[in-house]
Amino acid sequence: MQNVLIIGGGAGGSAILQMLLESDYMRVCGIADINLAAPAVQKAKQWGIPVSTDYRDFYKDDVHMVVNVTGSDEVQQELPLHFPKSTVIIPGGIANVLVRLITEKEHFISLLSEESHKQNIIFNSIEEGMVGIDRNGHINFLNKSASRMLEVKAELAIGRPIHEFITASELPHTYESGRTELNRELVLPNGAKIVSSRFPMVDEHGETIGAFAVFKDISEVVSLAEQITDLKEVQTMLQAIIQSSDDAISVVDENGNGLLVNPAYTRITGLQMEEVIGQPASADISEGESMHLKALQTRKPYRGVNLKVGPANREVIVNVAPIIVDDKLKGSVGVIHDTTEIRSLMKELDRARSIIRTLESKYTFDDIIGLSPEMQLSLQQAKLAAQTLVTVLLRGESGTGKELFAHAIHSASERKYNKFVRVNCAALTEELLDSELFGYEEGALPGIKSGEKRGLFEEANNGSIFLDEIGELSPAIQSKLLRVLQEHETLRIGSTTPIPVNVRVIASTNANMEKALLEGTFREDLYYRLNRMPILIPPLRKRKQDIPRIADRLLLKLNQEYGRNVETVTDKALQLLRLYDWPGNVRELENVLSRAMIFMQMNDKVLTEEHIPLNMIKAPEAKHEVTFESSVPLQEQLDTIERGILQHALKQFKGNKSKTAKQLEISLRTLYYKLEKYGLS
Repeated sequence: MQNVLIIGGGAGGSAILQMLLESDYMRVCGIADINLAAPAVQKAKQWGIPVSTDYRDFYKDDVHMVVNVTGSDEVQQELPLHFPKSTVIIPGGIANVLVRLITEKEHFISLLSEESHKQNIIFNSIEEGMVGIDRNGHINFLNKSASRMLEVKAELAIGRPIHEFITASELPHTYESGRTELNRELVLPNGAKIVSSRFPMVDEHGETIGAFAVFKDISEVVSLAEQITDLKEVQTMLQAIIQSSDDAISVVDENGNGLLVNPAYTRITGLQMEEVIGQPASADISEGESMHLKALQTRKPYRGVNLKVGPANREVIVNVAPIIVDDKLKGSVGVIHDTTEIRSLMKELDRARSIIRTLESKYTFDDIIGLSPEMQLSLQQAKLAAQTLVTVLLRGESGTGKELFAHAIHSASERKYNKFVRVNCAALTEELLDSELFGYEEGALPGIKSGEKRGLFEEANNGSIFLDEIGELSPAIQSKLLRVLQEHETLRIGSTTPIPVNVRVIASTNANMEKALLEGTFREDLYYRLNRMPILIPPLRKRKQDIPRIADRLLLKLNQEYGRNVETVTDKALQLLRLYDWPGNVRELENVLSRAMIFMQMNDKVLTEEHIPLNMIKAPEAKHEVTFESSVPLQEQLDTIERGILQHALKQFKGNKSKTAKQLEISLRTLYYKLEKYGLS
């Protein structure tokens, strides 16, 4: 290590000092200057270098070189007198040259550093990754984008083989071949997909000194391409679904103009695509309000709206919903169901249900038709009874549907998967009913030599038993039935061992039970056991508004029995049916319809007033039959009856035409027309 003494602490001394401080071979042993505030002196103090105002203070030190930067010839001449001959003394001129060289070096280094910094900023600012290797395949350059894609810090990668970070890298091959490769796909170890271009690095002498690659992450591009492909497939599938749907579908934009319709739409509405696409949403409406426009205005969906569409005034049911994407209204989509097809399907469903019911002898509450307040109350009570194990007593006139209620209660209860046994108490003799209900042991009955029989209460164990016409039971059987209800056990004829049973009893009667109690023909204690849940089923005359729906259901049943295809009953025929009080209730109504159907032509599909047996029709208020004249045309007789119905209804509702039209189930417009026709306006 060479010891250097610097004489002069000005700018030149500072430059020499800075250069020597960066040297690994020379050490500054001191600085001398008469001005202790000189720059080089101050820097020397910071580095712990000895300073002095007189250079002679250092002559005893082991000084190998003295640099005179004072510019004084006198000092230059004195220096050899105070230092050994072995000490190299550099005069001021040479020192100045050194200072200038050092200054220029620092200037060029600064410029080079600035340019290098600019290049690094540029390289580290671009999105593409850049990596370079030397002759040995070691990384000598890595920008920030490459560092991010490779998931490695640049300082850890520099100087390491490229294959440690990119196993499949072809950069060494590019260096060896000297050939440029463009846009080659490559998968990085972390799974990222890149597209890379590789170039050899050639110096000014034409010698290959390395290679570098520029690459871009295309994972997002590939993902987007896959998403676009998936979206196209979904779009194709949706279009196929929409085009193949049997339901009419229409789509409008946010302005309410037609955007898309499917073939089913043109089939149901009768409108072609060019008549709807680009046209206002109301273009297909023949009667009613456009639900598309309403959905766009309110941003709410609408379900089950009845409309008429197209030139043929086709009756349809419409479901419409707004299309909202990112809280922005984009349009509306509507699905149109043809009610004609729906009605046909409902009839087929009812027919299938009727067939199943015949096979299984089962009914449910869906089979009971009744919108009148009286019938609704009976249904509510029956549904409540179905949820408990209480004994039920069904009361009502013959033909009102008591057995139907019994079936429905059992079907809606928790016992619906167990047996339902029906017994008509009025159809059997006392002895036969006794043996059927309670069974018998072997040899207990005369005339039966062998064998035993389980009673119906045993058969119905864990299920339900329906005792129809309970008022016809004899006192002896009443006593046995009371034992079943109280003790939950039955006793076979000829046996002394009771058999436990868990059976739900549903009884029915059309008799006056209170009168039977007074006359002593029915046990009072049994009556109160049976009457815990009484349900009164109203007669048909008190719910005539149900006749149209009951008639439709009966048509399904009679069509199967007679092999007919009668689809409906005309309004005038229904008006005639409403005139009659139906003492035989629904059973009598079925009889009348079956008689009417028998005398219809095989190809007739509509039951009219001409098919109704007029001799059964009574006036609405009179107790005697209406007199019909065969000499008077049928239409005149029907007009007379219709006029009477209107007068009666207007009187009943005190002239309120809206209530009258609602009760008669006709439109207000039709009512005004008929009132004017018959001079009642």
